[in-house]
Amino acid sequence: MRTLLTPSLLLISLCGLAQQQVRITDPKAIVADQQLHRSKAAEECLRTSGLSVEQQEIVLAFSEPGLWPMGLRSDSARAANGPYVRNYAAYRVCTYTEDSVKRSVLMVPARSNIHMPEDLRPQADFYFAVPDVALEEVVAAQPRPAISRGPRWKNLREARIIKPDELYATYDLGSDSAGLEALRSRGLSQAEIDAVVFRSHERNWPEGMDSFDERYPRMADLKRYKAYFAARWNDKVLLIIPVEKNRKMPALMRPYVDIYFIYAASAVEVEERK
Repeated sequence: MRTLLTPSLLLISLCGLAQQQVRITDPKAIVADQQLHRSKAAEECLRTSGLSVEQQEIVLAFSEPGLWPMGLRSDSARAANGPYVRNYAAYRVCTYTEDSVKRSVLMVPARSNIHMPEDLRPQADFYFAVPDVALEEVVAAQPRPAISRGPRWKNLREARIIKPDELYATYDLGSDSAGLEALRSRGLSQAEIDAVVFRSHERNWPEGMDSFDERYPRMADLKRYKAYFAARWNDKVLLIIPVEKNRKMPALMRPYVDIYFIYAASAVEVEERK
């Protein structure tokens, strides 16, 4: 679970370049302790950036260094990958000043970075802050892709998990063409599909769910999740686990953003259509 700290709030300076593509010129300027949720200035920057509240929550949630590609998560990895980090397609979301340093919140979209080496290639969009002195603007840039919380669930049928151990916790939905087509046929946008692919893997679930060893003692409690049926293909179903409906789950199982489970179809009961 995240621990929110309160650093001193200094002058915030925002810019109108939410669509501007930038290049990272100094990879050493990326540091793992520049977490957005620990900065009041960064949070204020997002609040005044024109993003919706849900989009702001997504940016904060996926600025966690543990959700960055492996090649960015440590000083040694960033040093080794320095020449390649410059090749990221990144987009400025907003700009703020803290500790007398002007920084930009950057979005690194997965769809725009499939050219990156494997350990730097995002599985879904992620975010971080980089000092502006380490950035340069890209001429004739493309607009920043949409930020998505994920697919809507309120009009979907409720589902009940009856065999909690038949969960595909490490399934790579991004490489399953049938699964991706099933999501498209349900009307999901690409941004929504990207969110599902990212948050249907155990590494992006709550602390008590993000590995088999953590999950196994809590297996029976999986039946308590409030779930909604999103799609079916072959012998699999996709369930949405909304944060709004699961606030009473045990703390280590409680999502802080909507997450997704891929289950064997036989492990789930879906309510009949009304």
